[in-house]
Amino acid sequence: MHRGDGGEVIALESTRGQGRFGLIEDCYPVPAIPHTSALFRDYVSGASSVLESFYTPLRHGATWMPQPSAMDAGTRAAVVELLTAQNKNFGAGPETQANLERLAAGANAVVSGQQVGLFGGPLLTLLKAATAIRCAEDASRAGHPHVPIFWLATEDHDLAEINHAVFPEKISTDASTPSAQTAWKNDGLRTLRLEMPDAPAVPVGNLAFGAGIQPLLEEVQTLLGDGPVYSLLASLYTPEATYAEAFGKLLMHIFARHGLIVIDAASRGFHALARPVLRAAIEQAARLRTALMERSKALEAAGYHAQVLVAEESSLLFLLDGKTGARQALKFTAGETETWTAGEISYTTAELLGILDAAPERISPNALLRPVMQDALLPTSAYVGGPSEIAYFAQSQVLYERILGCVTPILPRLSATLIERGPARLLAKHGLQLTDMFAAEPEALVQRLGARYMPVEGKRKLAMTGETLDKELSMLTAWMTSMDAGLGRSAETSASKIQYQMNRLRQMAANFVLEREPTLRRHAAELRQHLYPTGQLQERVLAGVWFLHRAPEELAQLLVQSADGSCDGHGTIPL
Repeated sequence: MHRGDGGEVIALESTRGQGRFGLIEDCYPVPAIPHTSALFRDYVSGASSVLESFYTPLRHGATWMPQPSAMDAGTRAAVVELLTAQNKNFGAGPETQANLERLAAGANAVVSGQQVGLFGGPLLTLLKAATAIRCAEDASRAGHPHVPIFWLATEDHDLAEINHAVFPEKISTDASTPSAQTAWKNDGLRTLRLEMPDAPAVPVGNLAFGAGIQPLLEEVQTLLGDGPVYSLLASLYTPEATYAEAFGKLLMHIFARHGLIVIDAASRGFHALARPVLRAAIEQAARLRTALMERSKALEAAGYHAQVLVAEESSLLFLLDGKTGARQALKFTAGETETWTAGEISYTTAELLGILDAAPERISPNALLRPVMQDALLPTSAYVGGPSEIAYFAQSQVLYERILGCVTPILPRLSATLIERGPARLLAKHGLQLTDMFAAEPEALVQRLGARYMPVEGKRKLAMTGETLDKELSMLTAWMTSMDAGLGRSAETSASKIQYQMNRLRQMAANFVLEREPTLRRHAAELRQHLYPTGQLQERVLAGVWFLHRAPEELAQLLVQSADGSCDGHGTIPL
């Protein structure tokens, strides 16, 4: 048990699957998962009626399926034409081509998206795609034709967010060796990072990897070994390939059987079709900024926080420099004469509209406007997002209403930890579950194992002494408080010092066990390494291709089957 933000007691125990959750073995409620915001917890649980004013409709269910698309037939045809050419370049198979034909014939879309991380990015990328696929399949089976589409966030310019991938390393079987001790300190992980120190702040999608990719592939080969996944990565991540190209082809390959459609909307063609949204962001800049600032205040008044800070000079747009291609935030100053600035250069509203007409690909949306642009281009019935995106949508809603006149529902993606056989055996051996990994410090898990394997007589003596000590100290401090409040406070301070020393005795006993059983420390390191690396959920850290290597033929189907919505929280999936 633990206490939530409001002091309420929250159960941390999982609900066992036993068929109820399909392939998900354990399902933990969202409050049991560390680092989740109050906004996300309330959205998933539906606990707060206040959220009904921030989302339309609230949470997930089948209500999004029958919504007819109001997409203009000409725009649909143009989008499908661009998608067909693009997906052919990504290596689309017959299933994707069939879905493109369904899209042309009037099918709606379930959309998700992610940054184009090195080697496919963390596991959550695959969880998003799998959820979009499952939702589209469920809607189609219910009589509402849908296709899954994955949006590549190629216009972002923060290279540091995507230029790396994290893999587990082998921890030495001898827990006393330097390699085992080092692995414990760094969670036994190796971060492969493609350094580009001279790269300008341009949209990352068009950046080619260069010669630096080859040494990283050699490290991947060391970590994964030879096999179909390494061969696939080596064929895609070549010096001349770009982040967008390699990522799109990798995702297309993984979900080929499910007909996933991939979109990179950074081109002139897509931006030209999105001109109405970008024009509205320019012409209505002051009104939209005011609406966003009011929404931020409303969120804060409701006890939440705004995901994106909207300042006095904020706008919804970036401008790509005509010569260097650098992506710079556009600042907007209202008044009798509206002024836009990007870096050292100023523009009038008329000049910015002129750029939009002549070179629409130079006008780029920010995180709040991007989903609105997306849903102006696609017949989106629902968007699949993670906790941060769900928070974004609480702000983006006001943009949807003012620019598109409707709001797209957002569905939580599958959230899960994949448990390989090795970690599964260790969990069973030591009687642990996933939430036992969620300690703030790695050493806490080690101490837990040391205490668990202490002789029974020692456990009893420590437990009996601790209980007696707590009871006696409680009565003593209460008596002293009854005599004088100041005396009582001094007694509480002294009692806490005594209890601290009692905890020290527990730690000393556990450490003695750990010295005699050094494998316990290695087991703790392996569990944290695979299940809670760097003190974060596995899905946010470990590369998705690590798990693809473990199950190259089955992983995509396993994730799609698991994304059936039966687990509202965080699931565990045996691999």
